[in-house]
Amino acid sequence: MSKRILVVDDDVELCNLLTQCLGGEGFAVSCCGDGRQAFPFLKATPTDLVILDVMLPEMDGFEVLRQIRAFSNLPVLMLSAKGDEMNKVLGLKIGADDYLTKPFGISELIARVENLFRRCASPGQTMAKSALLTDGELQIDTEKCRVTIGDAVVSLTSKEYKLLCFLAENPQRVFTKKQIYNQVWEADFMYDDNTIMALISRLRKKLEREADGVTYIQTVWGIGYRFSREVK
Repeated sequence: MSKRILVVDDDVELCNLLTQCLGGEGFAVSCCGDGRQAFPFLKATPTDLVILDVMLPEMDGFEVLRQIRAFSNLPVLMLSAKGDEMNKVLGLKIGADDYLTKPFGISELIARVENLFRRCASPGQTMAKSALLTDGELQIDTEKCRVTIGDAVVSLTSKEYKLLCFLAENPQRVFTKKQIYNQVWEADFMYDDNTIMALISRLRKKLEREADGVTYIQTVWGIGYRFSREVK
C-alpha cells in the first residue's frame, strides 16, 4: 500500500506540483489549503506523513503543529519561506521532524520525505540489541516501537523514541550533545544546543508524566546526558 502524505499549504500551484512529483514516486498525496481542514482529515484518514507550511491563513503552521502533536506523532516536515534560525528552532521545539526552507528543489524534498520514512520505519534498528528494553516499570519494545510505563503507553515522536532507545541501550554511559545529535539526526553536529535541549526536555516531561517520582534521563553537567533511573 502506498504511503499517504498530507500537504497543508495554501499555495495551489505548489500543492499541484507536489501531488504530481510525489505521486510519481509512488506516494498517495492529499492537500488541504489551511490547518483547520487538516485536523478532521488526519483523524478520519490513515496518514503517514504531513508536509506543513508555516505561512497559512487564519492559523499559522506552528499552531497547526501544536494541535497535531496533541493527538498524533506523525512525522512532520515543515516548509517556510522564512530562513532565519529562530523559526527553524521554534518548529523543531514544537515537534517538527524536519524543516525545509522555500524555495527548495523537488529532489531535496523527496529525499527528505524518504529519509523521514526510513527513520520512522526502523527508529531502533541500529541501536537495539534485544526486542525489549526494561528498567523498572519502563519498557521499550523495539520490535513494535512501543514505550510503556506500567500500564500507560507513552506516545513519542520518532526523534524522541530514537533518543530514548539510544540512551536506554547504553545505560549509565554519558553522551555529549554532539554524539546525541549525530545519532538522532544522522547528520554532522551543527552546534544547535537549543534543538537538542528541547528534544530532551520534551522526552523527559513525557516520561515523568507517567513515572511518578522517577527520572530516567540525567544531566551530567559540563559533559552531556545519560540514561539512569533515579527516584526523586
